[in-house]
Amino acid sequence: MKIDVHGHVTAPDSLYVYKAGLVSHRGAHGRGDAALTAEAANAALDAPNRSFGGISHRQHLDNSGVDYQLISPRPYQMMHSESPAKIVQWFAAETNLAIALSCQVEPRFKGVAGLPQTMETSPAAWMEELRRCVTEYGFVGAMLNPDPYEGLQQPPALGDRFWYPVWETLCELDVPALIHSAGCRPPARETYSLHFIQEETLAVTGLLQSGVFTDFPDLKVIVSHGGGAVPYQRGRFYPGAFRQGTTYREVLRNLYYDTCLYTQDSIELLIKAVGADRCLFGTEKPGTGSVKDPATGRWVDDIHLLIEDIEWLDETSRDQIFAGNAQQLFKL
Repeated sequence: MKIDVHGHVTAPDSLYVYKAGLVSHRGAHGRGDAALTAEAANAALDAPNRSFGGISHRQHLDNSGVDYQLISPRPYQMMHSESPAKIVQWFAAETNLAIALSCQVEPRFKGVAGLPQTMETSPAAWMEELRRCVTEYGFVGAMLNPDPYEGLQQPPALGDRFWYPVWETLCELDVPALIHSAGCRPPARETYSLHFIQEETLAVTGLLQSGVFTDFPDLKVIVSHGGGAVPYQRGRFYPGAFRQGTTYREVLRNLYYDTCLYTQDSIELLIKAVGADRCLFGTEKPGTGSVKDPATGRWVDDIHLLIEDIEWLDETSRDQIFAGNAQQLFKL
């Protein structure tokens, strides 16, 4: 079995037309809606998409043998830094409806909620949308952006008490958070893809240098894209862990990490760094990696093939990565 914990919704175009309207009138015309239907959601999943290499979302899943995919919002679309707060809230709700409808028409999908992370409100307010999605839609997790300012200001680190209402609600609902940055607004030195990696790196260090897992021992957090730069740079943190009477490997194992890395050697390093029982199969397919490598003829985001090609990985560990760990965390 293959459970992909890192997928994003392929929504009807009307969702993004709706977003454009919200940004243009800033809520002056009222909430409205994106005219989403199950029929439109189904058609979007079957439509060939140039951004996905010319084939549909469903075809990508069929070709890669994915049994379940956890789908969350397209992160760069979430406009957390826009104003006023109500347009962020309205768009998050419509996006979650698009996810729910996709789950309704495609049995392989499970929903992961997007949160209205406007800094004009509070983390406690964001959690109302998560509760709604879990209770009304049956969603199994939340996507959490560690930088709601989207590069415009410095947010509190994830170890700061500012975020404690988020951790409290995740534990209360017993659902995991998938850490995934969103947009990156100019002026900025980085693209949004690089912003993802930087923010995921900061998320790992912010959490692991804090008392969050002491205060919330049942908290389940998965960091996208293999934890950013931390697995590569983990030696930098070895001395501090030794001074505290532990190892940095054990510190890293407070978190979980997805395999959305696109190269076999990177995935191998991640597994060696944190252990197979802390790695979850994730592809972001279809998305950024949905391009064929001219040298191999494979889709870059065919991460299942990269994992299958790791000769030293035993079948028990492979099964943990592909499905077992996700089944346990998301109660699938």
